[in-house]
Amino acid sequence: MTRIKRGYIARKRRTKIRLFTSSFRGAHSRLTRTISQQKIKALVSANRDRDRKKRGFRGLWIHRINAIIAQMGILKGNCLLMIANEIIT
Repeated sequence: MTRIKRGYIARKRRTKIRLFTSSFRGAHSRLTRTISQQKIKALVSANRDRDRKKRGFRGLWIHRINAIIAQMGILKGNCLLMIANEIIT
């Protein structure tokens, strides 16, 4: 029986995954099974944390508006009253 050589597709796939995790430490960048687990975990974390970052920026924006309104109330009280009257009417 002749020797059957494996194709290069699996090796190419593993190399591609290894490039993604090349900056990870220890077995997370060396062992194929662990590499694939870490890649999944990294992508999940990236997606989750992107949403958290957006949420944080929204909160910062609201705090910034509140700070501006408070500063207007302190420095120019009559200006704030005029704006409030415009909103009410």
